[in-house]
Amino acid sequence: MLDEVKVLVKDDDLDWEDLGSGIKRKVMAYDEKMMIVKVAFEKDGIGAVHSHSHTQASYVGSGVFDITIGDETRRLKGGDVYFIPSGIPHGAVCIEEGVLVDVFNPLREDFLTK
Repeated sequence: MLDEVKVLVKDDDLDWEDLGSGIKRKVMAYDEKMMIVKVAFEKDGIGAVHSHSHTQASYVGSGVFDITIGDETRRLKGGDVYFIPSGIPHGAVCIEEGVLVDVFNPLREDFLTK
C-alpha cells in the first residue's frame, strides 16, 4: 500500500482530487504514522460533520472557515489552527475561498484507495 516515502514534495507535481461540492484535495506526503493533506474549498463549500479514529491537526492556509469541533463552532482565518482528538465529530463551512492543511496520525488509508 505504501509507496516509497517522499521526503521532498513539490506541490506542482501533484494533481488535485475533485471531491465534488466545491472541494478538492491533494495527499501531499505520508508514511504509516502520519499524513499531510491539502484541501481546497470554494466559497460555501461544506466539509460535512464526521468523525474518525485518527488524531487531526489542521492549519488554515488561506480563506475563512466556520470550524465545528464537538459542540463548539469558531470562525478561523488564514494562519489559525485547530486540533481534533480521535473520535470527535467535526466539520467545516467555507466562508471565503481557502485551503486547509490537515495532518493525520496515523495516515488515512481511506484517502489512498480510489
